Amino acid sequence: MEKITPGPLLDVMGELFSDEISIAVSNMDEYTYYRPSKRIDLKIKPGDKVREGTIAHKALTTGHKASEFINREVFGVPYHGMAVPFEEDGELAGCVMAIYPAYTEGKSVVTVKSPDGWKPIPFTDVRYLEVKDRKTHVHAADFSGTNKNSLQEFEYLLPRDLFIRCHRSFIVNVHHIEEIYPDTHSTFVLEMDNGERLPVSQSYSSYFRKLLGF
Repeated sequence: MEKITPGPLLDVMGELFSDEISIAVSNMDEYTYYRPSKRIDLKIKPGDKVREGTIAHKALTTGHKASEFINREVFGVPYHGMAVPFEEDGELAGCVMAIYPAYTEGKSVVTVKSPDGWKPIPFTDVRYLEVKDRKTHVHAADFSGTNKNSLQEFEYLLPRDLFIRCHRSFIVNVHHIEEIYPDTHSTFVLEMDNGERLPVSQSYSSYFRKLLGF
């Protein structure tokens, strides 16, 4: 059998794990492989330098497995990571990383801008979030307003048992979905409990189906 190259092997290994986990590999100086997930994407590219403060840097400088929370100052989004160093010919040669979304504990509201100030909206009342005109709009049962966070940041802040990214412009609260209809090219349309309809794009359709189990 021909020798299996690292990229395809890691792609196959990635299928064994959750769609929420990104995988990265580095040598001693730079990243050599990156497989983003639907839930978290640090925008790493092969050839990017391993920066100080990252989980990869911690593993490479200590020579030991590192596992901890990394704040948003490094990649722009917070994440939990685990990095395991590996050797070649008896010398430290790089590391393999698993990157998980960082979820905010204890917080139960989204605070949106109102005409006179700000309004906290409980997670359960939020129907969906939408990017429109370069702003993030939060739609609830009786109120809509904007928030400074991007949809990517909201993916890490919102509880995953309630919210799913279904489109590059939408995150939806699954408890407010009334029905799911098939659409063209393996996509779906969501009918919300207030009658509104939201798209599930082709790039998110398999992830969406897997999380909802249909």
